[in-house]
Amino acid sequence: MFHEYGKGMTCVESATPVTLIGAGPVSDADLSWALERAPTLVAADGGAATALAANLMPLRVIGDMDSLEAEVARSIPRDRLTHVAEQDSTDFEKCLSRIDAPLVIGLGFLGGRLDHTLAALACIVRREARCVLVGPEDVAFAAPRHLALDLPAGTRFSLFPFAPVTGRSEGLEWPIGGIPFSPGGRIGTSNRVTGPVRVMFDGPGMAILLPVACADAVLTAITGDPPVSG
Repeated sequence: MFHEYGKGMTCVESATPVTLIGAGPVSDADLSWALERAPTLVAADGGAATALAANLMPLRVIGDMDSLEAEVARSIPRDRLTHVAEQDSTDFEKCLSRIDAPLVIGLGFLGGRLDHTLAALACIVRREARCVLVGPEDVAFAAPRHLALDLPAGTRFSLFPFAPVTGRSEGLEWPIGGIPFSPGGRIGTSNRVTGPVRVMFDGPGMAILLPVACADAVLTAITGDPPVSG
């Protein structure tokens, strides 16, 4: 019934950003917002049901298909169903490893089950993926080595390390210079913006979490282009 794809095999190539939809909470407004900026739609396993409920047909459905209901699968052309049988990675990571695009906007990976949220965050940080996760309350992404963001004063600016990492900052109420961050040690949640933010890190390992209202500013900072809006 499914197309089988092995490890490292790209099945989605796009010159424009991709919207990747998971099985967690996704509002119609967030889906419309994402598709205006990333018009190619891909679903991670059970996220296909959310796409179809919005009268959208994903270009691909990728995953181990353990949460794709048979009725949903029958509604999708077989050549769009990409089965990845291995169980060493999540459906989210299966998708990221098989999408070749300048940016991925991930919906349905924040705000649902906590284990799924943690797995998605760990994945984008480990892969240093150009992926922005957008949920009901937050936007999250892997911190690049250098990042510049213009945000309103008082904006929550949270840092959560998934590996030992250090850095320095400008424009934060509590500067991060000289702090050895680590998952089991010092973290940096609930910092606040005081002006234009500049953060630099000595290596990978840090996730940045901001209010969802900052999503367009994040896209601009990561891609260098202002987001398209309708």
